[in-house]
Amino acid sequence: MKTLGHWLTSPWRRSAVAAVAGALPVLAFPAPSLWWCAYVALVPWLLLLRTAPTGKRAAYDGWCGGFGFMLAMHHWLLPSLHVFTIVLAALLGVLWAPWGWLVRRLLGGLPSPGQVAVALLVLPSGWLAAELVRSWQGLGGPWGMLGSSQWQVEPALRLASVGGVWLLSCLLVAVNVAVAVLVAVRRARVPAVASLVATAAAACAAWAFSPRPAVDGQVRIAVVQPGVIAGPDSRFAREEQLTRRLAGQDVDLIVWGESSVGFDLGDRPDLARRLADLSRATGADILVNVDARRSDTPGIYKSSVLVGPEGLTGERYDKMRLVPFGEYIPARSLLGWVTSVGKAAGEDRRRGSQPIVMNIGDDLRVGPLVCFETAFPDMTRHLTREGVDVLIGQSSTSTFQNSWAPEQHASLAALRAAETGRPMVHSTLTGVSAVYGPGGQRIGSWLGTDASAARIHEIPLAHGTTPYVRYGDWTVHAAMLILALWAAGECARGLRLRRSAPEPRVPPARTDHGSPARPGR
Repeated sequence: MKTLGHWLTSPWRRSAVAAVAGALPVLAFPAPSLWWCAYVALVPWLLLLRTAPTGKRAAYDGWCGGFGFMLAMHHWLLPSLHVFTIVLAALLGVLWAPWGWLVRRLLGGLPSPGQVAVALLVLPSGWLAAELVRSWQGLGGPWGMLGSSQWQVEPALRLASVGGVWLLSCLLVAVNVAVAVLVAVRRARVPAVASLVATAAAACAAWAFSPRPAVDGQVRIAVVQPGVIAGPDSRFAREEQLTRRLAGQDVDLIVWGESSVGFDLGDRPDLARRLADLSRATGADILVNVDARRSDTPGIYKSSVLVGPEGLTGERYDKMRLVPFGEYIPARSLLGWVTSVGKAAGEDRRRGSQPIVMNIGDDLRVGPLVCFETAFPDMTRHLTREGVDVLIGQSSTSTFQNSWAPEQHASLAALRAAETGRPMVHSTLTGVSAVYGPGGQRIGSWLGTDASAARIHEIPLAHGTTPYVRYGDWTVHAAMLILALWAAGECARGLRLRRSAPEPRVPPARTDHGSPARPGR
């Protein structure tokens, strides 16, 4: 142990270890999908942070670990953004610098059981603060939140219906802190064990008592995934061919992926007629996604467009939250140079103004989202409160076909379904396409990145309100309150120590004559 401590005295070695330790949680996400390691993956990072020689060094180790986490989570962006991916990871990694300082402040040295009890509340709250800031759309959105690694764990999905993915992140960090204390701080093992027991009890209580969606119907929705096909005309032809195979199969809705139509349907009435013919042949409305310059307004939009037997129905949703650098350049006048080193957006897409609930027939209401909008819990929560029956995500991860991105993206829909108690369809151009029931459970198998097919899913419908839909991000609010109370307590403690400290003794001033009592004599 002393040898390891001596080896870590090198700042460069310590920084490298912090970056590797910060990257470990990524193994819990798809594609590795080692979901169980999320419960211990933060432990090496925590142990390193608590042994930092100074608070400043702990903050730096937090930054390095955050850099490692962000770079590992988004490494598949390297072919598109090249060196700028590293710059972005370094900028986002700064969000974990305060968390690193907090870890040392609360767990450094030989913390008392009371300090450990406080750490079990404050450190998960500090982690949530970092996730909250980076979940802002302009910083890339809530992709890779720690809690989303549990997308296939049924008890975790039940907890998501109570407090969203935020609650899962909070509990995972608390478990990691407890394990780190069990490893490194023997005299504080009681509160650590108590934390593990409390987490298990919370999971059991949520499993037993949280409201379950009441299944009260079923709908047949088909997903059309053409696969990797060059050119918008060839892609449309393949989608048309796959869709015709659905004729006579009693489908209620057919969903194509993001950018499935590369032309504005107002400018291409021939394509609109072909889609209407498909709708008549299959007996179902078709939800396509148009990525094109609009004829009725300036600019390029990504829009979910509903087509029925008579043609365009007028139901249209324009994507509201665009992918930074992929669909627009933040502060283009300052960062426009990114287009010269990677595949960043040459022209900014235009944003939609509001979410839309579409009516399919007389008794089905769907809420479309486009691409990484499925990462945002607030968007699916809003659509659920507006009365949707099915959530739909239209996506395309073609650029990142041979990476972890398609599976990571497909897994997000499971969390959104569990949070809202509504089934969710994730339809893509090139995979992975997936469907989840109202509890987040997988419906059927995934359409992988090697598939070119149309698949029908019988999806259970459920109604009722989950605690998360009703109360929203209460976990985040509680975490911010805990941080505020802890900070106020630290300030009050500092003031008390300052007031109770004895004043330094000041020797009496002496005059030129050397008599302090009788100056001038």
